[in-house]
Amino acid sequence: MTPTSATPPTLAIIGAGSVGATLAYTALVRGTARRVVLHDINTKKVEAEALDISHGISFMPVGEIVGSDDIEVCRGARIVAITAGGKQKPGQSRMDLAESTIALTRTLMPQLLEVAPDATYLMVTNPVDVVTTAALRISGLPPQQVFGSGTVLDSARLRHEISTRIGVAVQNVHAYVAGEHGDTEFPLWTSASVGGVPLLQWHESHGRLDQAEREDIADKVVHAAYRIIEGKGATNYAVALACCQVIESVLRDERRVLPVSTWVDDYLGVSNVSLSVPTVVDARGADERLVVPMSDGELSQLRASAESIKATAARFGL
Repeated sequence: MTPTSATPPTLAIIGAGSVGATLAYTALVRGTARRVVLHDINTKKVEAEALDISHGISFMPVGEIVGSDDIEVCRGARIVAITAGGKQKPGQSRMDLAESTIALTRTLMPQLLEVAPDATYLMVTNPVDVVTTAALRISGLPPQQVFGSGTVLDSARLRHEISTRIGVAVQNVHAYVAGEHGDTEFPLWTSASVGGVPLLQWHESHGRLDQAEREDIADKVVHAAYRIIEGKGATNYAVALACCQVIESVLRDERRVLPVSTWVDDYLGVSNVSLSVPTVVDARGADERLVVPMSDGELSQLRASAESIKATAARFGL
């Protein structure tokens, strides 16, 4: 179906693997988008996933899903989420996936630009920071229009860990993970708060979250994906929900502050790299990077994370 002025905005998802298929399902269940198209080169797989999801449409908000191996299905999409790429294996870092994923990005982006030149592009495939840089270079689109899912999921993991330890609803925990979506990511403890109380003061008043406990939380957040992949082979549910929040903020112009991976230029002295910092996401895409308070230690971690991403990108001429 060719989109018309009366057609709801289309969410196109590239890749019908565990993340892509779960994202399609989640977007329809949440009502994130009324029209979802799922693309994959594996014809039987993508058609089967779309058919399976479509059989549950009667239990969801009004919606439609189409699955196809033809890139034309993405024509006129309002937002494109790219989940296609190599599957992370137990013990494998996200950066290890770079070569094959960048090659795939070089193939995909020109095809997608032919059918959806005005779309907002959300890169989900790992290593997401390097892939975001590759997509920007290949497409020539502005950084506002091409950005990665970044540490939105990692920040949710951080909030979950804090919430379970102190017994406060996770919705009242405000904390971000910054830097690489990977081994060099780090929590922004300086700006974190619980119900308006600075998190660094929580230990003084409640006897929890001292430095040792914060270090343990950070370690669990960094290694969460490894634990899940070792147990079931892939992460898919939480990342789909995280991506839906980003997509909703674009489609509904919500202006949420989300730590998406964006190209930064002189962000606290860090430049020429895609990494995650709190960013206002709206109908225009990754609209504004917020400069948040950081300790000297956090600033050092930000710089180290940036250098790690740059080093991997440089290996592939990015």
